[in-house]
Amino acid sequence: MARKSYQEKLTMLREDVLYMSEVVMERLRMGLDALEQKDEDLANEVIEGDSEVNELYLDLEQDCIELLALQQPVASDLRLIASTFKIITDLERIGDLAVNLGEYTHEAEHDRFPDVDVQAMGELTLEMVEDAMIAYDTEDTDGCREIAVRDDDVDQFAERASGIVVRDLIERELDSPDEIEQVLQDVSRLLLTIRDLERVGDHAVNIAARTLYMVENDDELIY
Repeated sequence: MARKSYQEKLTMLREDVLYMSEVVMERLRMGLDALEQKDEDLANEVIEGDSEVNELYLDLEQDCIELLALQQPVASDLRLIASTFKIITDLERIGDLAVNLGEYTHEAEHDRFPDVDVQAMGELTLEMVEDAMIAYDTEDTDGCREIAVRDDDVDQFAERASGIVVRDLIERELDSPDEIEQVLQDVSRLLLTIRDLERVGDHAVNIAARTLYMVENDDELIY
């Protein structure tokens, strides 16, 4: 394969990854909106849309394999393909976490913990994913490192939110077994939501780490 054609295919690969990221981020936004509004129709749209994300992932996975097989890549191209392969995996998993939000929506009947701002945490992690993909597109290594720093804020947010839930549960007076069961279900769902959003932030850091490796051959953020 001519080198020019190979470079064109690499460019197309990056453009397709950016498209996949747009689809995934839209699913995440929809999942957050469904949860906030208790919109079961929107939740179903997120759940059913997971097949599109999976198909995009499989198509891009095959593209990466073919690019590795078509021509022996130079070091920079090899890092691009390898990093992209890891990035689409993180995007696919973010899509799965968006589906979780849709599923939690079907169970969310009460707002028992108004002091836990799930939407604010969701916006933090969504912005991290968006900025990580901008860094991938523009090869912004400073942006990659900045995203890793921001993950500490998400972790602290998650820790505070979990503490609020546990403290409230300890202090709450419950009168009946049915009420106890309902509150425990609400607590479990909220803690899972917090965990899933924290994982979205982790995936954003992974994307930034692979981008940094792709551009500078620097693995300092890979863990």
